[in-house]
Amino acid sequence: MVALDVSPAPSGTEPAPGSAREDARMDGRMDGRMRLVLVVLLVAQFMLAVDFSILNVALPVIGEGLGFTLGGLQWIGTAFALAAAGFTLLFGRVADLVGRRRIFLGGMAVLGVASLAGGLATGPEMLMVARVAQGLATAAVTPAGLSLLTSAFPEGPLRDRALGLNGALMSAGFTTGAVLGGVLTDLLSWRWAFFVNVPVALAVLLVAPAVIKESRPAVRPRLDVPGAVTVTGGLLALVYGLTAAGEDGWTAPAVLMALAAAAVLLTAFPFVERRASAPLVPVRVLRRRTVVWGNLAGLVAFATETSLVFLMTLHLQDVLGFSPLAAGLSFGVLGAGTVLGGLFAPRFIGRFSARTALVAGGALQAVATLSLMALGDERSMYGLLLAGTFAGGVGNMLAIVGFMVTATSGLPDTEQGMATGIATMTQQVGITLGAPVMSAVVVTATTLPGGIGRAVLVNAALVLAAALASALLLRSGPQQDGR
Repeated sequence: MVALDVSPAPSGTEPAPGSAREDARMDGRMDGRMRLVLVVLLVAQFMLAVDFSILNVALPVIGEGLGFTLGGLQWIGTAFALAAAGFTLLFGRVADLVGRRRIFLGGMAVLGVASLAGGLATGPEMLMVARVAQGLATAAVTPAGLSLLTSAFPEGPLRDRALGLNGALMSAGFTTGAVLGGVLTDLLSWRWAFFVNVPVALAVLLVAPAVIKESRPAVRPRLDVPGAVTVTGGLLALVYGLTAAGEDGWTAPAVLMALAAAAVLLTAFPFVERRASAPLVPVRVLRRRTVVWGNLAGLVAFATETSLVFLMTLHLQDVLGFSPLAAGLSFGVLGAGTVLGGLFAPRFIGRFSARTALVAGGALQAVATLSLMALGDERSMYGLLLAGTFAGGVGNMLAIVGFMVTATSGLPDTEQGMATGIATMTQQVGITLGAPVMSAVVVTATTLPGGIGRAVLVNAALVLAAALASALLLRSGPQQDGR
């Protein structure tokens, strides 16, 4: 087993004495520029989160309007997920090398154009090209935006607060997307699920250059092409395999080949990085406890909560007979819980630690998820579903903010794009991983309610295991857990 390097790395983030950033760090307040930067970046991240779920309700209507086959509909989501997850680490590192603001603005421009093209699509081919372009834009904007955020706010309470707000709005965006997609499709057209991005992207492009400063190294190292090819190919194969498994089953030849290719490429990645003169992800970073175990906890947090939404959607529609719109609106309480958790998390981390947030948030999420085992096939237990998802949302967001603080702490500003790229990759893979895994658990039972109950139990067990791993494998400390 390779020993983990737990010695402190130079942070490289110390602000100059007497600077506005130093004053902000000392008294924990945001100045006017910080607030503007935060608003611009949060608006962009919220829009990206909405994009993940806004088309889910509209898929059948899109299929009828553009002539998609039933099997082809899944590729509307898969094409986006492949591009968003597969290229996020690469673009995060490119942002470190050529400039985070440049990549952020370029990604927002591509997102606006791709959204306009998707809304104007006249056939499946044009729509699929637009979805791939949206995914690539997301892979560029998300890590670049997060690295701009983490480098704009000094490590400590201010950064924790910014990450908490970012996490809350991202989670709220997932829920909002599901509801907004249904409303826009019912009242206007599915095309507005694309068009709604255009004015937001334009507003960000107009305001961001004036309030966000460029951030890039004085000396630009070469891009690690072998590492980029290895990790991007591995992630593409992993996301494809996970997505296809949900449709074709885990034993399908294409699924097994994709997952095998992913295992080979991702296993080879650390060895490729050892030989690189300017690695995409330095080996010392891959050995840090904060990176390894923080991202593992984040992977579980995203996979379990998104898959729980999938399981509860099955319960509401296929067991209780709710309409799709009514089921979507039911998750409004989950969105409220995640917003509350995101607002509460920075104070919790400031008083305790990011490690404690991971453990406490995971424990709360596990207990809340376990309570859903009591759901039956009667609507009389609907209140329990609302209470359980609300409490689970609070715990999940507490864990997610703890993960983001843990995974990005202790690294210099010059590596924040890489750190947030890894964290974004974790988020994307977690979102993709959850539903296929829980689908496989559901089908092991003879009845749908029984399968849902079994999957809920597995879900809670995974969350609890991640919380215990965080407690045992991350060192405690006031802010810099697990260095």
